[in-house]
Amino acid sequence: MQSSDSEAGSNPSSPDDDSARTTRQPPTANRSFYRGRFAPSPTGPLHFGSLVSAVGSYLCARQAGGEWLLRIEDLDTPRVVPGSADQILRTLDAFGFEWTGPVLHQSSRREAYEAAAQHLLNTGRAFHCSCTRSELQAAQSYEQDLFDTDELRYPGWCRNGPRHPERKTALRLFVPRGETAVSDLVQGRFTVDVSVEVGDFVIRRRDGLHAYQLAVVIDDAFQGVSAVVRGADLLHSTPRQMILQSMLNLPTPMYAHLPVATDMNGIKLSKSAGAAAIDIARPTYELWRALEFLRQAPPHELRRSGLATLWEWAIKHWQLQRVNGLRQAAIRAGARMD
Repeated sequence: MQSSDSEAGSNPSSPDDDSARTTRQPPTANRSFYRGRFAPSPTGPLHFGSLVSAVGSYLCARQAGGEWLLRIEDLDTPRVVPGSADQILRTLDAFGFEWTGPVLHQSSRREAYEAAAQHLLNTGRAFHCSCTRSELQAAQSYEQDLFDTDELRYPGWCRNGPRHPERKTALRLFVPRGETAVSDLVQGRFTVDVSVEVGDFVIRRRDGLHAYQLAVVIDDAFQGVSAVVRGADLLHSTPRQMILQSMLNLPTPMYAHLPVATDMNGIKLSKSAGAAAIDIARPTYELWRALEFLRQAPPHELRRSGLATLWEWAIKHWQLQRVNGLRQAAIRAGARMD
């Protein structure tokens, strides 16, 4: 299991450095056309919903004989919880996940994000915006009902220059008119006119931090990710990321958005909502529950089989199509290990 914290693509460690040894080839070796990834944010411990995304992306990669990379999305520094990145790595290790190459930390990639932002600005594809969130909230005249997104629709106020040039500014992308077509392996094909639903979205915030939409596009291309398997709560991000990929002349990976785990009231499990951490003391049981949630019908007796046996079964029997069209599902109360 590889858990080096250095950036992917860096020089190899000395042969005498036992902590850096791995039997797997680095991501640049191109062993397989399939390269997936798991990219948690270090804002707390992994919960069951995080485990579902990790399991789904891992099984897609393993069944395809490809690589599975690990990225820590620690770019939003105000939300980072100290020690949680290491806790995430320990949890994944305890569950038997094996990743290819070193872990990529977004906090080490700020120069790459800024270079892309400046390129978009210099080529007339981005502009400075002085609008505040409170101003945008006051301008909303209707509900955002297409996607569950916390990004407010932007009315284009600063397209011809900041309305308040004395303020700090964000960078927004000039979003072209027209529909973006997404072909998702789980959710099917759909089209979205981002210019209508979201408008010109932020690529660098007023506080100087780069936005998730830009960073993830840059990193997926940098790491050669060919397939993005993640939760359906990020489905709304895909059209925006595809627009950025087109503008930056970057490849578009395959996308598959797994159902989001909710409680019995339909509320998404999340760290912000106080979702409980997965039980690291019972990894086989928790993995079995994740497979059950993903409609894989794992045999009841495998709950006591041990991790290696359960992973072997899961890789052999993995069928992504079993969750086709499913956006969310409630998790059942934990069953006893009998």
